[in-house]
Amino acid sequence: MAFPHRPDAPELPDFSMLKRLARDQLIYLLEQLPGKKDLFIEADLMSPLDRIANVSILKQHEVDKLYKVENKPALSSNEQLCFLVRPRIKNMRYVAGLVNADKLAGRTRKYKVIFSPQKFHACEMVLEEEGVYGDVSCDEWAFSLLPLDVDLLSMELPEFFRDYFLEGDQRWINTAVQALHLLSTLYGPFPNCYGIGRCTKMSYELWRKLEEEEDGETKGRRPEIGHLFLLDRDVDFVTALCSQVVYEGLVDDTFRIKCGSVDFGPEVTSSDRSLKVLLNAEDKVFNEIRNEHFSNVFGFLSQKARNLQAQYDRRRGMDIKQMKNFVSQELKGLKQEHRLLSVHIGACESIMKKKTKQDFQELIKTEHALLEGFNIRESTSYIEEHIDRQVSPIESLRLMCLLSLTENGLIPKDYRSLKTQYLQSYGPEHLLTFSNLRRAGLLTEQAPGDTLTAVESKVSKLVTDKAAGKITDAFSSLAKRSNFRAISKKLNLIPRVDGEYDLKVPRDMAYVFSGAYVPLSCRLIEQVLERRSWQGLDEVVRLLNCSELAFTDMTKEDKASSESLRLILVVFLGGCTFSEISALRFLGREKGYRFIFLTTAVTNSARLMEAMSEVKA
Repeated sequence: MAFPHRPDAPELPDFSMLKRLARDQLIYLLEQLPGKKDLFIEADLMSPLDRIANVSILKQHEVDKLYKVENKPALSSNEQLCFLVRPRIKNMRYVAGLVNADKLAGRTRKYKVIFSPQKFHACEMVLEEEGVYGDVSCDEWAFSLLPLDVDLLSMELPEFFRDYFLEGDQRWINTAVQALHLLSTLYGPFPNCYGIGRCTKMSYELWRKLEEEEDGETKGRRPEIGHLFLLDRDVDFVTALCSQVVYEGLVDDTFRIKCGSVDFGPEVTSSDRSLKVLLNAEDKVFNEIRNEHFSNVFGFLSQKARNLQAQYDRRRGMDIKQMKNFVSQELKGLKQEHRLLSVHIGACESIMKKKTKQDFQELIKTEHALLEGFNIRESTSYIEEHIDRQVSPIESLRLMCLLSLTENGLIPKDYRSLKTQYLQSYGPEHLLTFSNLRRAGLLTEQAPGDTLTAVESKVSKLVTDKAAGKITDAFSSLAKRSNFRAISKKLNLIPRVDGEYDLKVPRDMAYVFSGAYVPLSCRLIEQVLERRSWQGLDEVVRLLNCSELAFTDMTKEDKASSESLRLILVVFLGGCTFSEISALRFLGREKGYRFIFLTTAVTNSARLMEAMSEVKA
């Protein structure tokens, strides 16, 4: 049922070292403030910090009380205050406010600010403007890699997407470069590197420069990871905007997985309490169903429950010695499995209830029609109805963006109509969001000039004005065939299946979208790895508007073992989805590779839309 790894699959490197490094560095920074201290933590850093150093570790290093950085006065009576924050100007104003309040009260304390993952000059400037720069010591905790699972590393920088792809702000590129540098320092150089996208090219060139400056560190090392593939999120927005149907993706869409764990409410736990569950390979039940299409999960869980019951029933015929062995060796494991099983069954039931209420089947049908380019009128009507019924502002935006991306922009009439209906339905405060989506290329309007082609302009010179008008109309209808359609055809993203697509025994990566669509990002990775370069993909690269932004960099492979050449590190700049992770895990099993994922943050369609929205939920 669950896809096991091939027996010949290469071993993954041990990434627990990254946690130990981050913990040791944080402890070193805390100990620079000897004695008791209170620690103020920014909300965004609480979950990552919990995965690195829990409260008991902090207490061992003389952290007395923990506070959340928020917009109200701090009630700390300690003589030493330490702030663990992201490098944001509002945080500096908060620190300056505390220091100045103490000065007014005639109180002297020691203050230390620890920036994570890096310190920005602008933050120090704010402290200087506020007149407290001399009272505060500043340090940085270069924590840029959090292992969320055996094959998944995250920078936990969800703001990377908006900052770079909307604002054009390059501040986090250095963090991505440092993360790559740390990996190559610990696990050896990457002999084969590929990438596509503007941010990718910039990051790669900076990283190469850094490697050259510190040449001695990886020289002579045997590479543990044979291939590095970097990809910008804006190369493939479509995949990120599709509804997820693999179990892990659905759990993320429904309950929001945060920093590798999820809070299941009373509707899942069947009690009056919520339960925080860590979702990774150590959860044996979850590990078997995480990459499965949701339609297979219930069957698997009920079979698992029957097997578990059979193991419990074995006790009945046991003598005292066997019973003693059973209790000491097996019972604890069975109880743990039973607890996890009931949690995941509860989660499945809760997902089913929510999806039935939302008419999920109809939604998926519309998405598939958009991806395939059929029934565009019906799909547009469905989106209009979705807006008029005020189902959800984020969901309606997502569907509009999906329509725009698959059709290479909306025709002006549809754009104006959908935008007007949206603003009337959800409020005029969303107007700025439309401006953001247009800037990012997610929701655009076809300009009349877009449809003019070289052929058309030549032909129009040879005929009368009246005939030219007719030709323009003909070319307009042709030009609506978007880049996505052309890319989809070139890379065969829409599988042609005779009869029903068997989701129990998937034949390709399309299973992550019910057999309707192979994720573009994953298909690109598959094609480049097969060719070991971008050769033969020139047309696809041109259609992606990345002619100058796709590169291959290969070094001699004499030191790389055949084992390491089957390990591939895929870096998503701007976030990746659990569907893409599941698709590449499937590809790895088919081809005998193992993929390791490094992302600025795990994302999904709702997070992308929220990042673009000017209306905070």
